[in-house]
Amino acid sequence: MKTHPSLLLQVCLGISVLFAAGAKPTQSQSTQASAAQPAHESLDLATISRIRDEGLVHSHIMEYASGLFDGIGPRLTGSPEFERAAQWSIDQLRRMGTSNPHEESWGEFGMGWTQVGTSVLMTAPSTATILAQATPWSPATQGEVTGDVIAVPEIENEAGFNKWKGKLAGKIILYGKVPSINPDPTNPLEHYDAAKLEHFASYPLNGDQEDSFVLPNDPPFWEKVFAQMAFKEKVAKFFADEHASTVLVPGGFRGVIHDDTGSSMGWFVYRLEHKQAIPSAVIASEAFLRMNRLVSHDVPVKVKVNIDTHFSGDHVDGHDVIADIPGTDPSLKDQVVMVGGHLDSWIAGTGATDDGAGTIIALEAMRILKSLNIQPRRTIRIGLWGGEEQGIFGSSGYIRNHYGSLSYTKKAEEQAVPEFLRTQTGPVAVKPDHARFDVYFNADNGTGRFLGIYSEGNAQAARVFEQWAAPVKDLGFTTISMRNTGSTDHVPFDQVGLPGFQFIQDPRDYDSVTHHSNQDTYERMSEPDLKQAATIMAIFVYNAAQRDAMMPRLPMPNPPLDEERAKPLEGIYTTAPK
Repeated sequence: MKTHPSLLLQVCLGISVLFAAGAKPTQSQSTQASAAQPAHESLDLATISRIRDEGLVHSHIMEYASGLFDGIGPRLTGSPEFERAAQWSIDQLRRMGTSNPHEESWGEFGMGWTQVGTSVLMTAPSTATILAQATPWSPATQGEVTGDVIAVPEIENEAGFNKWKGKLAGKIILYGKVPSINPDPTNPLEHYDAAKLEHFASYPLNGDQEDSFVLPNDPPFWEKVFAQMAFKEKVAKFFADEHASTVLVPGGFRGVIHDDTGSSMGWFVYRLEHKQAIPSAVIASEAFLRMNRLVSHDVPVKVKVNIDTHFSGDHVDGHDVIADIPGTDPSLKDQVVMVGGHLDSWIAGTGATDDGAGTIIALEAMRILKSLNIQPRRTIRIGLWGGEEQGIFGSSGYIRNHYGSLSYTKKAEEQAVPEFLRTQTGPVAVKPDHARFDVYFNADNGTGRFLGIYSEGNAQAARVFEQWAAPVKDLGFTTISMRNTGSTDHVPFDQVGLPGFQFIQDPRDYDSVTHHSNQDTYERMSEPDLKQAATIMAIFVYNAAQRDAMMPRLPMPNPPLDEERAKPLEGIYTTAPK
């Protein structure tokens, strides 16, 4: 889901920023948020030991991995493959004995779409098979098409169209900035060492939390980013109007192709009214560079392209998968502890690390608890979200339907920005179940083991987590950070004043190789790390379900108050009369 090589790329991860909106808490919400917290956590070490044994010695997580990644594969939001994955997940939850596994709609998404197959072959001046993937929601070519290649650098404004008028008919376009390659690459496999974990444990006094994926709260920045994305739609229409055949864009080096809507000809290509006007594919950057060099030296290049894609509906609803382990304590059973990850993925691989790993960690945590016949005091609920990659739609929709809704600015200059990145304006419209929600734990950072947890600035929660970490310290879980983290499905919970947390995971090759790429497959899974993560997830969920008090909450966020705080103080350079 997330990475930080560039902020524009982050837009395509399923991003969210920590814009928060809020209202003055009601009396019941204030009571829940400020309920007395115990000085010491009462941990059921016997049950924790049983969870450890089940999760580490009797795991089924790799069976879930193969069933989801190999048996179903990529799960683009709104696609028939996502629906297959949702039904598969419901079947697993039913088999393990959870209560009422079902799909919930979060509203209309857009067009259903599937890549059937994509091939790109260079036929002149010599032959070559080129690694390629259709960009998401690309239309199909008219079967296999052959054309001369022309290189068109990135067009920045409509005046740039003039140079290419009358020159593109029948052409296959190499489009965009020419990539560069480092002949001395760094090791793509990264492990957080003690120094890095100490860094995360230290709060950044300069306010920079980019390395924990907190994106800028900067409306003008996002307006510029999405103006550029919107212009790509005009570029695609211009190419189509000029009767060009296909667009090829560079996608990555060394056998890795990164393919998401950052490579498509527009951000909103999944909506019918923004349907892409011309077929396009991501190709290996080495092939892009080779063809670009040839045409720059006036050597004719010919390519055969077949982009075979299928649209399965114009106005498809998005769905989440929900199931429960019902609570048993008469006074606490209506309170909810949640665990989850996002079920949707991109298409180039099989969505294993992003976020198939989070999905199977959540499933395995539920299986562990059910296999041990855990009778939680609170209800434990799993949420497997859709639409994370296009805008955290599934978890946001679930929050809107059950707990509270946000309001966003009506400023004209922000209307081209996706709603989840617009400036939020208070207050949160809170629903009755808001007071009965306890906590949400999310996994969405790949296959790496859990090394700690971000407490989102919640000092009381950090103190709780420090005590919960003690029985799993030997598993490598050591770091409790006061930092925020962003860009995934815990954020909508935080935005409406509900505790939502994301774990610190060992990155492995998530950012460098697997993220949104054709290499995001079962083979990138680390079985020991996944067993550890699912075990710790089950323990955290169990601990939360058994506490006498709900997890501590931060005060309800309030943007108008934040705006007031941002105003310069008056009277700084004057002296009051004596």
